[in-house]
Amino acid sequence: MTTIYDIAKRSGYSITTVSKVLNNYKNVSEKAKRAVLEAVEELGYTPNSSARTLATNKSWMIGVVFAEHLGVGIAHPFFSEVIEGFKKHVELYNYDLLFVSRHMGMQRETYKHLKHRGVDGVIVVQSFGDDFIGQEESPIPAVYIDLPLETPGSVYSDNRHGAQLAVDYLVELGHRKIAHIMGEQTSFAGIERAKGFKKAMANHGLDLPEHYLVNGGFFSYEGGREAMIRLLALQDRPTAVVVAGDNMALGAMKVIKEAGLSVPGDISLIGFDDIAIAKHVDPPLTTIRQDKELIGRQAAIMLLNQINGDDSGMTKVVPVQLIKRESCRPI
Repeated sequence: MTTIYDIAKRSGYSITTVSKVLNNYKNVSEKAKRAVLEAVEELGYTPNSSARTLATNKSWMIGVVFAEHLGVGIAHPFFSEVIEGFKKHVELYNYDLLFVSRHMGMQRETYKHLKHRGVDGVIVVQSFGDDFIGQEESPIPAVYIDLPLETPGSVYSDNRHGAQLAVDYLVELGHRKIAHIMGEQTSFAGIERAKGFKKAMANHGLDLPEHYLVNGGFFSYEGGREAMIRLLALQDRPTAVVVAGDNMALGAMKVIKEAGLSVPGDISLIGFDDIAIAKHVDPPLTTIRQDKELIGRQAAIMLLNQINGDDSGMTKVVPVQLIKRESCRPI
């Protein structure tokens, strides 16, 4: 059985340094960290969890809470990729994940359950403005995805800039009548993307009729369908639509085709997220890519820092990128 002494011998570093790396201490050089983690991988080292808990006074467990309104949790492609990025990083430090039932949400029972299980920290995925109920009593280190908080911490994409990139691209293609299928306006991402869209339209001096702004709800396929039906019913139909989420964009695309119209022949579409299926639909969807792996990794780094007593850098904004495919055309 591989021990910490074997790791020290293989890496060339002292047992103290190896212990610091395995416990994610800050005062270790990147060179030493790389060497120790490489030795861990090569030797297949797995620490004894009971001994480790007694020695460090940690459970080596992180709670994962979903507070999203679709009720699908990790089945959602955005969330699954974020959690995978998070998981890959915390596994380097031998943490396990405890997934809380999505039906518990952000209730006091959730907090009590996590306290009872003794988790060292919590990652909250897609919160809609709610903080942990009970968190004020005895705070657990926590990081939120898609909610801008000063405390306990948050990681989110540059949603506003992403919507601006979408409008800029459509204007570059000659579009002037551009509508927006918004995400739910109680969600941070939905609000920010709508703000970015409106600002970009104003920057280009373009008219924005009120009926060109349609709420598609909580980023679902069905919400995109319903919103697109409303836009197609307009007498002055838009030539392009910026959609606040790829799932909604796929629903909108289906409605356009069912109406005997084509994408991008009659209406150009831009989504947001770049979920895996976006490049496989017909036509492949132009979209704003969120770096989901980086969001997960940044959240992991921030949470591990909190667990180890370092609360610096409480907010991380992750850049986005326009991915040009075939759902838009010049006019």
